[in-house]
Amino acid sequence: MKSLLLFKVILFSLCSFLCFNSSNAQQTDSRAEKPKLIVGVVVDQMRWDFLYRYQDRYTEGGFKRMLREGFTCENTHIDYAPTVTACGHTCVYTGSVPSVHGIAGNNWYDKALGRDVYCAEDTVAQTLGVPHSGYSRSPVNLLTTTIGDELKLANNFRSKVVGVSFKDRGAIFPSGHLSDGAYWFDNESGNFVSSTYYFDDLPEWVKEFNAQKLPEKYLSQTWETLYPIDTYKQSTEDNKDYENRLGGKETPTFPYDLETLKGDEYGLLKNTPFGNTITFDIARAAIEAENLGGGEFTDMLTISFSTPDGLGHTVGPNAIEIEDTYLRMDKEFEAFFEYLDEKYGRDGYLFFITADHGVSQSPGFLKEKGLPTGVYGSEVVEQINEKVSEKYNIEKVIESSANYHLYLNWKNVYNSDVDIDELYEFICHLVRQHPGIADAVPMKDLGEAALPRPVREKFVNGYNAKRSGDIAILFQPNWKGGRWSGATHGLWHPYDSHIPLVWMGWNIKQGHTNRQIGMTDISPTLAAMLKIQMPSGSIGHPILEITD
Repeated sequence: MKSLLLFKVILFSLCSFLCFNSSNAQQTDSRAEKPKLIVGVVVDQMRWDFLYRYQDRYTEGGFKRMLREGFTCENTHIDYAPTVTACGHTCVYTGSVPSVHGIAGNNWYDKALGRDVYCAEDTVAQTLGVPHSGYSRSPVNLLTTTIGDELKLANNFRSKVVGVSFKDRGAIFPSGHLSDGAYWFDNESGNFVSSTYYFDDLPEWVKEFNAQKLPEKYLSQTWETLYPIDTYKQSTEDNKDYENRLGGKETPTFPYDLETLKGDEYGLLKNTPFGNTITFDIARAAIEAENLGGGEFTDMLTISFSTPDGLGHTVGPNAIEIEDTYLRMDKEFEAFFEYLDEKYGRDGYLFFITADHGVSQSPGFLKEKGLPTGVYGSEVVEQINEKVSEKYNIEKVIESSANYHLYLNWKNVYNSDVDIDELYEFICHLVRQHPGIADAVPMKDLGEAALPRPVREKFVNGYNAKRSGDIAILFQPNWKGGRWSGATHGLWHPYDSHIPLVWMGWNIKQGHTNRQIGMTDISPTLAAMLKIQMPSGSIGHPILEITD
């Protein structure tokens, strides 16, 4: 009896041991599973509603597939103002805001240098891919790590991270400090270029890509609508005086003979759907040449599509040109997903798509429809300088303006005996006289300003003490700087800050949430899914509907 009891104890212990180790092995295997490739897409100037506005004409395999198979964060907003390209691309991949990551705009005024600084300028690096003089580009002005940097740090630099875009800032900031290569388009040569920040010579695969002369091919054709033009019911008529002209064409109307309009450079390509096409081309070339997703560790490819921004600024969001661009891009996403499916399997890659900002309606369109709008010009700064000179004898008190901020000329202010608080109040009072200005607030008082809390927080998050200005200007809704034609972005309002965010592929379950989510939550979500550290300046939170 004792022998039988001992045998049962031993058998039970052995079974428990085997089950425990089997369970641990399964958990270990599960933890080891990672996507082969992360594909992060930013569509420059894509309003959230473009996911749905043309949906009755989208293919089944493009935007519809994202919504059908992926997880949609319907109420995603930008956490800061100004809502501009450099800040947006940086926020997506850092989980941070300008006050922390330092990219305070596409440009900002540097008081120490006494000049405007471009967000990605590098006074040491040289451009690769074209003969070039002057500053090149790199992420040296970025003060934090990116999710790509953290991915490489997590496995001792055995992951690869590559960024491609028409715009330098759309390739550089998403791919980060430790990027294996960031590539952007040079308007003059038609080449994709990089800089000596990354390597000493342009990789051979990029040289071979440039040798195909694809810009010449794409600009040698006529851009006509994909479908009969009278079927574009989601757009205004083809000829509106608040649409700017592409390439100097007399009217903003189809068809566009691109060979005639391009001139001596290739920058026109960004304002046509074929700018998206060549971006897809170089994305595929990067995957193949760099063997992305082919190694032991997860790789990352960041793609930014600049055409919707270049074209949107020109014609506004209601033009047939915009509708046609999204219908074409939808088909190209369908083909791109088929390529990724075949290469990695439908669950072998993690894909997400978002935008760096939205866009306003054109003031001309709003005026035509009887909606509140207007334009704001540089005369406000001129008037402030004139009146401050008369009252306080301070010359050029506004030294510069950028990102809806006014920069005071502190040298001239300190050389006077003016009371600083009185000067601030006088300037703000002058600014508020303009009908298009809702308020003007000294940045030092922003935390206590009489603004709705969400608005105040966006301005606080967008303020970098070393790179931002001294007074914030808050526009009225639907007002625009400059002209009545075209469209722009940069404000806190929903048309600029409400962006798409859709996840698809590896470990993503189909669904959606209408809970408010911040742009800063994208990188922490990636970090949680990959079980790596968040970027060093991240203030966002994992999207639990995805990570759980």
